[in-house]
Amino acid sequence: MFSKNIVCPACGAACDDIQVEFGKGVIEAKNICKVGDARFKVLKSSRRLRQPLIKLEGKLKPVSWDEALEKAADLLVSAKRPLLFTGSDTSCETHGIGLLIGEYLGAVVDSNTTLGNGPAAMGLQESGKTGATEGQKKNRGDLVIYWGTNPLESMPRQMSRYGVFPRGYWTRRGRFDRTVITVDPRKTPTAIASDLYVQLKPGSDYELISALLTLLHGKTPHPSVEEITGVPIPVMEKMLDMMKNCNFGSISAGVGLSSSLGKHRNAEIAMNLVKELNSYTKFTFGVLRSHCNVAGFNQVASSLYGYPFGLDFMRGYPRYNPGEFTTVDLLRERDVDAVFVICADLLNQIPADCAAYLVEIPLICLDVAPCPTIVASDVVLPGVIDAMECDGTFYRLDDVAIYFDSFTESPFEFTKSNEDTLKQLFVKIKEKI
Repeated sequence: MFSKNIVCPACGAACDDIQVEFGKGVIEAKNICKVGDARFKVLKSSRRLRQPLIKLEGKLKPVSWDEALEKAADLLVSAKRPLLFTGSDTSCETHGIGLLIGEYLGAVVDSNTTLGNGPAAMGLQESGKTGATEGQKKNRGDLVIYWGTNPLESMPRQMSRYGVFPRGYWTRRGRFDRTVITVDPRKTPTAIASDLYVQLKPGSDYELISALLTLLHGKTPHPSVEEITGVPIPVMEKMLDMMKNCNFGSISAGVGLSSSLGKHRNAEIAMNLVKELNSYTKFTFGVLRSHCNVAGFNQVASSLYGYPFGLDFMRGYPRYNPGEFTTVDLLRERDVDAVFVICADLLNQIPADCAAYLVEIPLICLDVAPCPTIVASDVVLPGVIDAMECDGTFYRLDDVAIYFDSFTESPFEFTKSNEDTLKQLFVKIKEKI
């Protein structure tokens, strides 16, 4: 069976031009990068989770679907303050049901944003963002700045479909009509392929952007900025000159910007720089989200409750305070007593002290393949692969909604999708309260 225009669920680029040849025991994808190809091969992997599991006497053992749902509902209902961690490898429809379950239980609901680009979302709340779609960058952009990210390895099709190489309406020569700047402490393949590589010292992003703003205001930064950032002032002047004189520029930021010293203040001042550059030319700011639908959770949560991540429903209404109601902080302070992880390997992404506590408390996991989180779980629910086995909606890294159709069906008789699984679990929870 041959299918085309399939959406790839591997990263935030959400490429929608994938061609898939699918048959018995065989799956071959075209127009795809290595990251996406590995994701599609999970569909026929021998390691795929095929049945529900419950931990009995220290070992995960197969059980019936109803028994697994009952156990999961019991653990969540009996918890005083559960945490629902909604991963990005599933649809917006699943996120919506997860949020409703969290509200009903008075739980905390968080997502991958808290472990990656959360500070960028907080910077957006402080400053506001001048943004653009990836299509606008493709058609108009003649200057691309990659700040704290290495898309040539982590998200190669962002560069080939939108950022650097494609021919757009006003960039008909593709790469030859574009200038690429990379700002990164490491000399990555993206940096090597750039027209200008600005190698700053780790943790000095805020100082470098402040110096660029100072130059933009017509003043010379204090000479100490060269020692602090490791970037000579003439290089800053050259970079700013390129930014002021382009036709359409964009900063595509990664976690390197928002995870270094300064955190959300780095993103805030970068957005302020972009706003001031719009007095000279058209300039935009965007975030390269490495996970597929991490933007989707932010959109759904903001639409329903007004906050993008880290929502606490303990008082019956949503509260938002990053650093208090976010996953790592809750686990470090031992402030939750049960966790439901949906389509994410949480145990593999958090500090050791948080992981140690996660293993101690009741843990439920919904996923498609074995991972450290599943090994530590008390209940395991097999997941359905979105964009392959069920329909739904993703949000691309530029916050554009992408609806996807499946090219095969769920392999399970007991659930059609992850959304369906959460709906069934919600019914069980309501029966127990």
